[in-house]
Amino acid sequence: MRLMGTDFRSGRDFPRRARHEIDGFLWLARVFDKARAAQDDTIHDYIYPCPMDRGVFDRWGITSRMFDAALDSCDTDSGILAWIRARVTDERRDDANRWLLGEKGANLDRLDAEEGFVPA
Repeated sequence: MRLMGTDFRSGRDFPRRARHEIDGFLWLARVFDKARAAQDDTIHDYIYPCPMDRGVFDRWGITSRMFDAALDSCDTDSGILAWIRARVTDERRDDANRWLLGEKGANLDRLDAEEGFVPA
């Protein structure tokens, strides 16, 4: 199920949060939103693949080219999840999550603040 559109040109619509989890995968929802927006030319001032995207992809053991190719057949969260699950072990997923929450936690906080996320 898609939770939001992929058109960020308004400057008021954003990719899903980096900490939004899909079946244990952090960053997957966000990179999926950004990749679709890049494909649709509606990414606005976001960058895909950005260094964080590439860092997560490296830890997952995939490339942005592989992810981009998956967009041809995966247009829902369940579709991209099935695709990623077939390629990424739980160990690699957990390594990427640790990297995001540990080494890149300040970046995640900055993204949340810039995009107006207010913690509960």
